[in-house]
Amino acid sequence: MRRYLRDMRGHGPNPENPRWPNNCKTAVQFVLNYEEGGENCLLHGDTASEAFLSDIPGAAQWQGKRHWNMESIYGYGARAGFWRLHRLFTEADIPVTIYGVASALARSPEQVQAMKDAGWEIASHGLKWIEHKDMPAEQERAAIAEAIRLHREVVGAPPRGWYTGRCSLNTVRLAAETGQFDYISDTYDDDLPYWLEVGPRDQLIIPYTLEANDMRFATAPGWVTGDDFGAYMIDAFDTLYAEGAAGRPAMMSVGLHCRLIGRPGKIAGLKRFIEHIKQFPDVWTPTRLEIAQHWAHTHPHKRWERPSQMSQQRFVELYGTIFEHSPWIAEQAWELELGPAHDSAVGVHNALCRVFRSSSPDQRLAVLKAHPDLAGKLAAAGALTPESTTEQASAGLDYLTDEERATFTRFNDTYTAKHGFPFIIAVRDHNKASILAAFETRIQNDRSTELAQACHQVERIAQFRLQDLLP
Repeated sequence: MRRYLRDMRGHGPNPENPRWPNNCKTAVQFVLNYEEGGENCLLHGDTASEAFLSDIPGAAQWQGKRHWNMESIYGYGARAGFWRLHRLFTEADIPVTIYGVASALARSPEQVQAMKDAGWEIASHGLKWIEHKDMPAEQERAAIAEAIRLHREVVGAPPRGWYTGRCSLNTVRLAAETGQFDYISDTYDDDLPYWLEVGPRDQLIIPYTLEANDMRFATAPGWVTGDDFGAYMIDAFDTLYAEGAAGRPAMMSVGLHCRLIGRPGKIAGLKRFIEHIKQFPDVWTPTRLEIAQHWAHTHPHKRWERPSQMSQQRFVELYGTIFEHSPWIAEQAWELELGPAHDSAVGVHNALCRVFRSSSPDQRLAVLKAHPDLAGKLAAAGALTPESTTEQASAGLDYLTDEERATFTRFNDTYTAKHGFPFIIAVRDHNKASILAAFETRIQNDRSTELAQACHQVERIAQFRLQDLLP
């Protein structure tokens, strides 16, 4: 099986309504990353200093040395930035989700107590604020387990949400396999939560953000002033609120860091953003855990038989009749690079049509000849496929007057004699009168024109048939 593991479809063109509490038009969720004391540092047993997300332009790791300036910038986040943000959010009565690095939380007992006293959610941000991309899976599994253990010890309760940030290809799977987390956020691929099947576990994913995120004060292209940040956030919110008012509510994540947005000049933009959203009714500002609980209750996951995960035998069993009497099309479609994007009527249709379009002229002609005449002898004898029977009945072709039947017979014979294949039309697009009108018009076409039209109609028929079977 050639399978493409990335999901490029997601919720599709018409996402389900999240049905936020009180029919809110938008959910705005604030995350405060608490990493100070968990970053790369010789004092933490690391081999080099930190170089990521600070106000030192072009910072590089110092191998085997402590970087005093870098440590002091992280120190600012814990000593001053956190408390400025704590005051802002508690006064605004907006709950926050803390992404807490376990080792950083262990070194900040007063901040942890303040988080708990405020009723904030404290999710796990891993054991240390370091790269996981090169970690062997077993080492990362052990780090996740230790992060959970230390978090419980320091906070008094285990984390129910997880976000590594500097993750590996294995992170989401390993975190899900613990069975510990109501949600995982190591993705940036949607405006709504979604379910991910990880072995036997149905894991809820709540995507995070790297763009509505103060980290861009420390990256290029990035923010320079608080207004840069605030204006972007306001534009994002206004767009999402308008979409919610139009019936497509979504979620806005906001990413913050104590040592970045906690600076006086930067936090001013965040203050303006909070003042802005408070002017609007129907805005929900939950923790991520509240989003997870709402989603699990409102949109529980249901497993179903997905085309991209089927055996070839099962795939052909279900879709081998989509193209009339041509199971070879489904056999070859199964061999394509299918993935989650094909787990829909549109996806399977695309795969089947690719095989049909790339087949030889003789093969395509054989598919056309496999179709029955409209209201012909096979229909009269009850020998149509179930699909053709239903389709012809939908246009009333199973109840014809003698005169109508004679007309169809004459048209069928004339068309087939001229073009060498039966007249094919997606009857669900028509009624009896429009079918006869199309019949009369298309008989006059030259063969090459009509061959192309017949192939188009075959694909259209397949589209309808798949819509009966798949989302």
